[in-house]
Parts: sequence; structure tokens; C-alpha cells
Amino acid sequence: MVAAILPAKQFEQAKQRLAPAVQLGNRRALIESMFSDVLLALRRVPSIDQVFVVTSDPVASQIAGGHEAIVIDDTASSHSEATQLGIATALEMGATRALLVPGDCPLLDPIELEQLLTRPVPGRSVLIVPDRHGEGTNALLLTPPDAMPPSFGEGSRQRHTDLAVTHGAVPEVVGLPSLALDIDTPEDLEELFETFATTRGRAGHTRGMLSQLTRSQA
Repeated sequence: MVAAILPAKQFEQAKQRLAPAVQLGNRRALIESMFSDVLLALRRVPSIDQVFVVTSDPVASQIAGGHEAIVIDDTASSHSEATQLGIATALEMGATRALLVPGDCPLLDPIELEQLLTRPVPGRSVLIVPDRHGEGTNALLLTPPDAMPPSFGEGSRQRHTDLAVTHGAVPEVVGLPSLALDIDTPEDLEELFETFATTRGRAGHTRGMLSQLTRSQA
């Protein structure tokens, strides 16, 4: 079984770096929209058997349930620990691979994810999808799910490479354009506006939400 694991912080507390550029109400609406777009994309990936959402936010739980995801109560203190909760549950349910994805990459392309999941890999491997700066990690594909403990945060691309080797897994960095842009800062949001202006399709919830705002109103 291939499991996709998506941690979601309390929506009220998430994306603090977008403030004060984005007002609280709009920030929450943006987070919900991106989260919904990611869940929708995951449901459209043929190789994903089950989606797990790790959260303590009631709205996130409700949205996840609407997308047939299994909700795991988030008792962790960090993103990495939350993914570990998801991995543990997925292993209990027989998962053989785990895709760790964030809820703030609304451009996520199901076709790209399917290509990642069908990419030939050794029996024990870690595929690392970097952010657009090449230093962070926006997704991990772990075979098996406990191939190594995830360690997200600043400089995590290199850290995940080192961790994979330490735990006897073969690491590979794989760039996926639709997973490169995660929305954490006003600069990221500006990049998303630019992308929406020159593309169509995908991220329908996020496009709809942002179309109601001008950049100065965000």
C-alpha cells in the first residue's frame, strides 16, 4: 500500500510569516484553499491507496474527511514529529511506501506525482523533492515508510540526503516543478500570483480565493 501523509497545523496558527502582508481572515481562507487543492490532487493520483491527514484542527479534519482521508490526531510539537505519527499509523495498516507532502503547495500536479511514484528505485530508498530554493524539502517518498526519520526545516534537503545514507537507504534528489513552490512568505505569494497569471488549471480552490483579492488587499 502506498500512503500519502499530510500534516496540517492549526489553521489559526499557520503561516505566521505571511502576516502582516496577509490579513488574518484572508490568511486562514488561503490556508484552507491550499489544503483542499492538495487533497484533491492526491485523490487523483492512481498509485496512492490512502491519504492520512495529521491534524488537531477541526476544520482541517472536516475537509480531510470530505476527501476520504484518514484523520490522525496531531499530538506532536513539530512538522517532522507529525509525519512520524502518520508513518506509524500507515505502517500499522500495511503501507509499504510513504509519500510525505505539505498542505501549502497548491499547484501540485497529480501526473507529476504519479511519475514520481512509478520511478524505479532500490528496495530501500528516499526520494527528496526540494523547494524552489534548492535547500528545503517539499516532499519525501520513503521506501519503506520507516526508511529514515524525516527532519524538515531549514537546510533539510542536505540533511535528508545524509539521513538516508546513515539509515542504509539510497537517496535521490528529484525536482518536481509543481511541488517547488510552497507558500510561506509574501515573496512566495507574489510568485503564486505570477504563476496564476500565466497558467490555467490546477489549484482551483486557491485560484478562486485569490481571484477575489488584489495583491494590495491580500
